[in-house]
Amino acid sequence: MNNLSKYVILYVLLVGLQPCLAQTRRIVYQESLQDFPNPERGFYIPFGTSTEDFKPLDKAVLINYRRQPQQTTKANYSFFCSLIYRAYRLERFKNGPIDTGFLQKIQDDFNTARLAGVKLILRFSYTDKTHSGNCPDEYKICPPYGDASKKVVLSHIAQLKPLLQTNADIIAVLQMGFIGIWGENYYTDYFGDASLNQLGVVPDRSWQDRNQVLGALLQALPKDRMVQVRTPQIKQRFVQGPRAAVTTSPMSANQAFSQSNVARIGFHNDCFLASADDYGTFYDYGNSVSKRGPSNEILRRYFEQDSRYTAVGGETCDDAFSPQNDCAPVGRAEQEMAAMHYSYLNASYNNSVNNDWQTDGCMAQIRRNLGYRFVLKEASFPQKARPGQNFTCQIDLINVGYASPYNPRPLQVVLRHITTKAVRVLASKTDIRKWLSGPIRWQESFILPTDLQPGQYEVLLNLPDAYSSLAHRSEYSIRLANETVWEAATGYNSLKHTLVVEP
Repeated sequence: MNNLSKYVILYVLLVGLQPCLAQTRRIVYQESLQDFPNPERGFYIPFGTSTEDFKPLDKAVLINYRRQPQQTTKANYSFFCSLIYRAYRLERFKNGPIDTGFLQKIQDDFNTARLAGVKLILRFSYTDKTHSGNCPDEYKICPPYGDASKKVVLSHIAQLKPLLQTNADIIAVLQMGFIGIWGENYYTDYFGDASLNQLGVVPDRSWQDRNQVLGALLQALPKDRMVQVRTPQIKQRFVQGPRAAVTTSPMSANQAFSQSNVARIGFHNDCFLASADDYGTFYDYGNSVSKRGPSNEILRRYFEQDSRYTAVGGETCDDAFSPQNDCAPVGRAEQEMAAMHYSYLNASYNNSVNNDWQTDGCMAQIRRNLGYRFVLKEASFPQKARPGQNFTCQIDLINVGYASPYNPRPLQVVLRHITTKAVRVLASKTDIRKWLSGPIRWQESFILPTDLQPGQYEVLLNLPDAYSSLAHRSEYSIRLANETVWEAATGYNSLKHTLVVEP
């Protein structure tokens, strides 16, 4: 074959490819650095209440928290709020069942949260009061502590189960609670006091009792919701038993999001960067055959790896660990949040810590990056297609947040007719909980409906809530961090592309 023949063949091939190349359009998107609310992430506002002094949630207040930047007491920073921490103290019922009137108050709160467009972090406990005395505890918190027996706790969980099941749509996550002062599973009269006031360890029988409570909570929730525990060792000893070593392996990627118990246990650290081991968060509390002792590095590594696939949140509690709890380069606040995949933090406590982030210049980034934050980079779409044909999306994006979404959520490509505004939804098989921090390439092919009417269609992305009760509420849809893509009325994100559907 001579050179002329080769050029002729090459020309024919290139000409033949032109229609294919012309039918694919590449789009580049502009990142937004704007702060805005997104579901199940960010700074939360706490609303504790009790049986002795019940204060119901207020719909107008909650709506304002979500729509307008807020600033809590003693805070020098503002934020949008889509999460409310709702703590119920059940002191009146420590020796008997929860009465129907209080159960109805809880249901009323759930209804209010749903109407207001927020989600709840839930915790139940029996006491938040401490008293001092001549006891060996290093903080002089002395018994009796005032929590309830296992029998009472399990009966209360059984009573709460119908409420938790019915209202799971507006529950972001449930914290284990119930045991000990503040529901933090430490100073307890009934479940093994690990402080120096008693044995200094949690014996096997008490670990078994704690496991029974955690198991009951997992059963009380639908399998698509997680329970957070106060320390990583609580999860280890639930999964592997009371004598599980601190070197127990974290869950694997194959176990993640499987609805198994191990996949449904996350963490809340209520003393984030308060000390070298976060005031005992990363500590070995022993068992019937082992002593208590430090285990900071081992349990931190476990937490970092396991938390890739679970709900993580909490609060700061003391500024004594400064400058380590400050912004980089002197501190490691953001580094720790990213390594441990934080989705939310308390905006009310402790602002001696949080305010430093504002003063030192990293608060804006923390506000944006708590939890997930998806940024479109570029995408390729066909320009034309026919009903019954494949429609292939290729989208490059990046999750610049510290974590991925922890609750299941649909991913949908929406086709909206430019003239009639008729909407057709193409359901993706992709699980966005696996869109971990970092670059993401999403490529998927959809078959266009055979009855799709010819015309021009806007292409949009929708990440709605998984529950039908909230699926059409834009407050519960994920907004992408890009300029001019968000539709507040629908909760859709425009992909800036028009598809021509030919007859």
